Amino acid sequence: MNYYPASILKLIKNISRLPGIGEKTAERLAMHILKAPRIEAEQLANSILELKDKVRLCSKCFALSDSDLCNICNDPARDTELLCVVEQPADMVSVEKSGAFPGRYHILSGVLSPMNGVGPNDIRIRELISRVKESNIKEVVLATSTNVEGEATAAYIAQLLEKYPVKVTRIASGVPMGGDLKYVDQVTLKIAMETRHVV
Repeated sequence: MNYYPASILKLIKNISRLPGIGEKTAERLAMHILKAPRIEAEQLANSILELKDKVRLCSKCFALSDSDLCNICNDPARDTELLCVVEQPADMVSVEKSGAFPGRYHILSGVLSPMNGVGPNDIRIRELISRVKESNIKEVVLATSTNVEGEATAAYIAQLLEKYPVKVTRIASGVPMGGDLKYVDQVTLKIAMETRHVV
């Protein structure tokens, strides 16, 4: 790559540090930025700096926010009695895009994983219990992943919440819409059978 000037090489190197971006894609993006009008390059650079300066965690639910409280926690139309527990901000975004959840969220910032040294004090379980104690929450929906760590985290939280007057539910899992049974893994099919309902 010595055929590029140092400034382009530096940009390619920096872009290639982003997850999922290989050297070829980084090179293509660097060439695009080089050919783009200066104003577009400035807008890109400024938006990255603004993101680093302004974005923080919501003080209530720990979602990404530009202010103390995120848009969802600030929305008076949201059901304050319904709380959905997810692992990461991206999981909250996925639930929001579905349009199926009218309540508020609590983001754990991880899952229990003893093998990786992640225990209850390393994620936001304590803050969740405080919210349940101090708020008028009637139902907690556990929407962690259906892998071993996600299931263990959901089970642990459900056990902790047994002493509070709150309904604890778990998101359903199983065969995806349009899924062909012969391609569904055995664990997913087992869960789908165990959580079947009357139609």
